[in-house]
Amino acid sequence: MSENIYDVIIIGGGPAGLTAGLYTSRAGLNSLLIEKGLFGGQISYAEHVENFPAFHQGISGLELGERMQAQATKYGLKTILAEVVGLEIHDDTKTVKTTDGDFTCMAVILAGGAKHIGLGVPGESKLIGKGVSYCAVCDGAFFRDKAVAVVGGGDTAVTEALHLVKFASKVTIIHRRKQLRASRILQEKAFAESKIDFLWEAVVLAVEGTDVVQSVKVSNVKTGKSSVLEVDGVFVSIGSKPDTDYLKQILPLDESGHIITNEKMETSIAGILAAGDIRHNSARQAITAAGDGATAAIYAQKYLTEGAG
Repeated sequence: MSENIYDVIIIGGGPAGLTAGLYTSRAGLNSLLIEKGLFGGQISYAEHVENFPAFHQGISGLELGERMQAQATKYGLKTILAEVVGLEIHDDTKTVKTTDGDFTCMAVILAGGAKHIGLGVPGESKLIGKGVSYCAVCDGAFFRDKAVAVVGGGDTAVTEALHLVKFASKVTIIHRRKQLRASRILQEKAFAESKIDFLWEAVVLAVEGTDVVQSVKVSNVKTGKSSVLEVDGVFVSIGSKPDTDYLKQILPLDESGHIITNEKMETSIAGILAAGDIRHNSARQAITAAGDGATAAIYAQKYLTEGAG
């Protein structure tokens, strides 16, 4: 267990957390960032990122994350690999409990992100970045004049499908029910779009392809009859789960478990801020997460200089 008291502990090493760490460490704050997986977060799994400013030819998500980490640690940010399992609030300090011991600080920035809920079927994980995607805004342009499938029936899934018609030759929405759950206006737009087809009462059994996605195997939920749909891409849009299980008894969360903040990234507890995909109403883009991280860092510093004690 570390006896050192940090000014700021940042939980999560994606664009939000690394940007927060860059700002706090450059401000001279004794800062620790705790990440349980890959530095860069979810974007590390993107094969090619074309919508992050300054990289006009694109960059791999893994390299983008590595560059962010290198820049942040250049200014003194300390990092460890561990999983956060608890958070305790004391009068003047906070204790972050991890699988590598407990760490004490004055302010906490929660940037643990949100994990896309996967299908959990054969072929999905193997073909992530090779036709399997969880973000049409991020990857839609790679599927110009190609056939793709969107799995899901809510607002996000239909929005993804409507975005994809700008590029794809055909978009098939695969939904386990016989009607969409999306809002009426989105449904009307989808039904009016000639490029969008619907595969009702169907679930994906497998994503198929050797090096890239070639098809999906689907099954009718009522008859059990299986079939194969030939596609070049599969966009999974069945929801995401924020990493907030350990915060349920500490902070107000929305119905999906995201942290509620104000525009300063502040939560209802002084000295605890949240940034990126983990917070309510996040745009779930790397660049907006980075912006959240910068904002959280600025107001964490303000808390330490004006509101601590």
